[in-house]
Amino acid sequence: MKRKPSLIILFLLGGLLGAAVLFFWYFSGFNRIVKEKFDGRLWELPARVYARPLVLYPGMEISGDMLAQELGLMGYQQVSSSQKLDVPGRYLRNNTVFTLFCRPFDFGDKKVSSHRLVLEIEKDRIVRLNNPDPGIVLDMVQLDPVLVGSFYPGSKEDRILADLDNIPSILPNTIICVEDRTFYTHFGVEFPAIFRAMLVNIKNWQMTQGASTITQQLARNFFLTSEKTWTRKVNELFMAAALERNYDKQEILEAYVNEVYLGQDGNRAVHGFGLASVFYFGKAIQDVQPHEVALLVGMLKGPSYYNPRKYPDRAINRRNMVLRMMGDQHLLSRDQMETGLAMPLGVIEKKVQGNSPFPFYLDLVKRQLLEEYRETDLQSMGLRIFTALDPQVQMAARQALVSQLKQISAEKGIPGEMLEAGVVVTATGSNEIQALVGGKKPYEKGFNRALDARRPIGSLIKPAVFLTALAMPKVYTLTSLVDDGPIMVKTPEGQDWVPRNFDRQYHGQVPLYLALVNSYNVATVRIGMDLGISKVMETVEKMGFKRKVPLYPSSLLGSLEMSPFEVAQMYQTLAANGFYSPPRSIRAIYTPTGELLQGYPLTIEQHLDPGVVFLVNKMLQAVVLDGTGKSLEKILPKALGVAGKTGTTNDLKDSWFAGFTGNRLAVVWVGRDDNQTCKLTGSAGAMRIFGHLMNQIPNQALDLIPPENVVWAVVDAATGLRTDDTCPDAMSIPFIKGSVPEEFTACRSGTGSSHYEKIITKPRYFIDWLKEFIK
Repeated sequence: MKRKPSLIILFLLGGLLGAAVLFFWYFSGFNRIVKEKFDGRLWELPARVYARPLVLYPGMEISGDMLAQELGLMGYQQVSSSQKLDVPGRYLRNNTVFTLFCRPFDFGDKKVSSHRLVLEIEKDRIVRLNNPDPGIVLDMVQLDPVLVGSFYPGSKEDRILADLDNIPSILPNTIICVEDRTFYTHFGVEFPAIFRAMLVNIKNWQMTQGASTITQQLARNFFLTSEKTWTRKVNELFMAAALERNYDKQEILEAYVNEVYLGQDGNRAVHGFGLASVFYFGKAIQDVQPHEVALLVGMLKGPSYYNPRKYPDRAINRRNMVLRMMGDQHLLSRDQMETGLAMPLGVIEKKVQGNSPFPFYLDLVKRQLLEEYRETDLQSMGLRIFTALDPQVQMAARQALVSQLKQISAEKGIPGEMLEAGVVVTATGSNEIQALVGGKKPYEKGFNRALDARRPIGSLIKPAVFLTALAMPKVYTLTSLVDDGPIMVKTPEGQDWVPRNFDRQYHGQVPLYLALVNSYNVATVRIGMDLGISKVMETVEKMGFKRKVPLYPSSLLGSLEMSPFEVAQMYQTLAANGFYSPPRSIRAIYTPTGELLQGYPLTIEQHLDPGVVFLVNKMLQAVVLDGTGKSLEKILPKALGVAGKTGTTNDLKDSWFAGFTGNRLAVVWVGRDDNQTCKLTGSAGAMRIFGHLMNQIPNQALDLIPPENVVWAVVDAATGLRTDDTCPDAMSIPFIKGSVPEEFTACRSGTGSSHYEKIITKPRYFIDWLKEFIK
């Protein structure tokens, strides 16, 4: 009988031991999960893609409206008085004078602190640039770049990580005041509060009230769902205990600051106070004021319910409640609290940052990145990608495309939804892609015509034919006579192909340069067939076209299909004097810690003879001055010296223009997605968009400098033979060395009536390529 109590005790001890083993086994599982999560990468951080930084300097060409537009794209807020210029990211405009409070920014290779700046613009140029505090005149200032877009993880969560050491102490203190006042004394769980909540839930026969500490909330957000069940609550307790066991309070609080959900921006979920301060107030977390802290912390209870943009009355009541709590807990003085209560919400007009303002350019960047990185890395590693996008050029391209398509549709009686277009703009010196627009709905993702619309390029192919011919200077020069009479060509299928000129006329013997200036199809085909189609297509490849080229006679007139992006590469090689550079949209990629992951230096290869390219570029200038591109003079000044080529395909289905100035190249395509006629020639459609685009942005005049293998000779306009520069029809023409005509002719009487007459009577600045010597 005396042994029974002993057996009971042993049984109880065994049960307790088993329960303890089970408890520790259960706890160890959660402990392992917590360790794996916190010791690894806590969050999937989206890659952020930035435009080129805006560099300001005295003498820079920029209008006040253009500067204000880019500041708006950067997220700068315009204020009405200097008193409101109190935090970085704001600016004051007083007619021609701008006062900026510039934001700090980490460019990877250098960090720029926040600073104030005053600049003055007169006649679309910066005439004054200085720091207002010490009055120091500045040579150059680099502003933070426009955010082009981000590559989000599958969860669509976005956040800007905040460090507790670098945020106002009032933020974590207010979080603790509102959410968990015993945070620094409990071990992850507040049992009295749990007991009170249990009594309420038992009374209501459902889970209606919680008592979660900050640690429990963090555990739920990281590892569990928000489902209100007893099982989830028990798991939450174990997770919270594991967090407290492995990490200190500051680590837990910092994770909480960066994890919590605080709103929605389209498909993008706004997490953490770092991003929320930018999303709601347009300022960094370091610059938030107490009443703004109160609003953000108050929204933790229900970001959707207390959305200040949708329900401002609810939001301000909740904010004021938090402000009074802050006053009761002595986080604010009475005067500070009263000041905060009197403040408006101060929420900025919503800036949709979840969707890129430049989706077509972002598409290009992503395609180039995916050649070297996995998509999961782009969506999770927090990479910082700096690109060559120029927001001013991009906005000009977008505006020109949209406005001109609308105007052309109205003029031609074409339904507005029919016409589409694609535009690519590059820097001629580096082949950096400065702008790319893939359609007339530039804010919407969709078919990127600039990259993917492969259409016949028409006469844009012709410079390749003439490059090939002039590379044989013993046979062809600018003054060589070519036959623009009827020709019949056998196709590979054995059919007869008879090319026609656009004007349906034949022009007999014409100088080679006029065949390109006036875009004569028949003369071009005759030259191309004499050279050999394969030889011409080799030149096309040297110009930068990468795909296999079909060897059909019709390819000589542009039956070859290309996208605007591919055409831009070809003409880029012309604009770079025969030197090939791969197209670049990305300048550098940095890790979140500022380490350079990859740079994209400029690479150059000589693909074409610079002398031959010089001759062709001179002809392309003549195309714009007195050929098929002559109407461009209605939009752009002749002194700009634009070199370009129009392109029109059969049945007026495609309208093309490719042209360049001294510093920029642009290619424009206009057509219909259903491949029906758009009723537009190259000059009537695409060239108008080109002109209005270039007219909105700074451009340098194209001043072609002859290479060493080019010489000038005075020839007779009618015969192409050498003559005296005093003759009425004398003109100066560039030749490749060794190809200058040896035969000499005396002056002819009269003023002449040659093919050259219209050109040589132009003033010199109209036709730089001829360098007229007439006295």
